[in-house]
Amino acid sequence: MNILLTGSGGYIGTQMAQALIAAGHKVTGLDTEYYNEGWLYGKPFKLKSFIKKDIRQVTVSDVSGFDAVIHLAELSNDPLGQNNPELTYEINHKGTVNLIDQCIKAAVPRFIYSSSCSVYGASDNVSDETSSTNPLTAYAKSKVLNERYLITRASDIFTPIIFRNATVYGPSPRIRFDLAVNNLAGLAWTTKEVKMDSDGTPWRPFVHILDVCQAFLLALTAPKEKVSGQIMNVGDTRSNYQIKEIAEIIGKVFDVSKITLNKQGADKRNYRVNFDKIARVLGFRALRNVETGVRELKEVFKSIEMSKKTFLSEQYTRLKMIDHLKSTGLLNENLLWV
Repeated sequence: MNILLTGSGGYIGTQMAQALIAAGHKVTGLDTEYYNEGWLYGKPFKLKSFIKKDIRQVTVSDVSGFDAVIHLAELSNDPLGQNNPELTYEINHKGTVNLIDQCIKAAVPRFIYSSSCSVYGASDNVSDETSSTNPLTAYAKSKVLNERYLITRASDIFTPIIFRNATVYGPSPRIRFDLAVNNLAGLAWTTKEVKMDSDGTPWRPFVHILDVCQAFLLALTAPKEKVSGQIMNVGDTRSNYQIKEIAEIIGKVFDVSKITLNKQGADKRNYRVNFDKIARVLGFRALRNVETGVRELKEVFKSIEMSKKTFLSEQYTRLKMIDHLKSTGLLNENLLWV
């Protein structure tokens, strides 16, 4: 298949692009390249076919001729989204709506959207795809709006598929250290301590980055009648953890005994998720768990002798990098290149 991958230069995108190519697909990337400076390990990988563009500026000609679009490209986490909720709405919602509209005009047959389990927000129940959404942040609110818009566009010639990813973890050359597992693993390596921002009690579902890639690969070739207009959680029901459990796993793998909670740092984002539907519809099964991912991270850190300076670099933390690009005059207030 001929695939357009938005966010191809990001944390998931760099791994997704390689997984798609390995599966025999032709891949064109589309990315605004905010995070292009960072490459943590291995030989730099570049797609032969690439469009440098913001999703707000995508036109019908950019998306014409593709069999499918995989859409990852948005401002990618809660702290970055909360930094400027209005701009998050502008990029994550209006930008995505623009991309969807251009794909429909170009008669792109299949569109797979990367949403998030964060749309469940805070719940004492185990949420599935039929549960009410309760988005707490600008990031999650935009995801809900995009899901609703996308579903209304389903037709005989346009197949939208929505994946609500659990919190992703695991190695990527464009790693994010603002994700829970990756962050705590980096802290354990560089400080010999696991220090949490919260009191450790919130529940969260987690999924390995390569399992996410596998889910998208399955969705590309699944029969239209099984997936069109469907929302599916991506993860494993067994991988719902309290943050303090994650800390304990990391402490064990990194042989760190000092685990610190922040009793005043309650995190309102608290949810557990059921992942039975994606197993039923796509035959998806997560092949990795958090301990697997943490051990892989440790091997990467060891192989590059990762320093504290690298771990704390703006290159691997989304909000820091955006602030850096703005403060140096490379991005304007609308996060467009100057």
